[in-house]
Amino acid sequence: MSLQHVRTAGAMILGAILISFGFNQMIIPHQMISGGVSGITMIISYATGLQISWLYFVLNIPILVWGWKELGMRFVGWSVFSVFVTTLALQFIPVKPIVDDLLLGSVFGGIAVGFGSGISLRAGASTGGFDIVAAIVSRRRDVSLGMLIFILNGAIIASLGVMTGDWDIALYSLVSIFTTGKIIDLIHIRQIKITAYIVTNEPEEMIKAMMPLHRGVTIIPTRGAYTQTNRDMLMTVTTRYELAELRRIIAKTDPKAFVNIVETVGIMGDFRRTDREPTT
Repeated sequence: MSLQHVRTAGAMILGAILISFGFNQMIIPHQMISGGVSGITMIISYATGLQISWLYFVLNIPILVWGWKELGMRFVGWSVFSVFVTTLALQFIPVKPIVDDLLLGSVFGGIAVGFGSGISLRAGASTGGFDIVAAIVSRRRDVSLGMLIFILNGAIIASLGVMTGDWDIALYSLVSIFTTGKIIDLIHIRQIKITAYIVTNEPEEMIKAMMPLHRGVTIIPTRGAYTQTNRDMLMTVTTRYELAELRRIIAKTDPKAFVNIVETVGIMGDFRRTDREPTT
């Protein structure tokens, strides 16, 4: 196992512990819910009395299988690890409120879950659930992932309010979900587009390795001003969500490549690659 794998595993474990802490000590004791699959899990658990930890694991299985087919082994492999560790952490961290106030529980529970999710995303994986759904959708449609997740979470909040009749709890849950989203954005802004300029001696191998990202790649002939050496520069536009995977591809394919990554203010046209589009 490489040092990078150790760091990624460490980030996944830390993220899982923070998420489970937020759930078991701030959100669940007050019968609030989080967003995504975990929120659906909590609603089912409150209604049936089934254990949240294993419900969370079971509900993530079909999404992980779908993500495996669409996103590849590495991304979803780490997500499987994250879901498994989160399941264990939910088992061992006691469900016991550390604050009695609902507002404090919703805000600081959201902060803990947001930091845990953000750390996992920054390491190049996810915590499963809606994050995988969002990653798949972002490759097929240039839509706002924030809006997509907001709509899905809104449906979950509405379900809680209708089921329990307690709209105070539902709205406090909304505060928690909003806080989680803001913290994730501070750590890992997934909707932002970035442009990567890659000067490499291995352009064909690099392009082949980048194809699973489903982003267009443009080849630009360049010449070094000092060395007068001709090299190819690859330009691609992608999202911050996929930046960790792009970095891994570059480091593996050509460790000596010169890379400039800049934030993209806006784009016109479609930056996704389809099977009919040639790479130019």
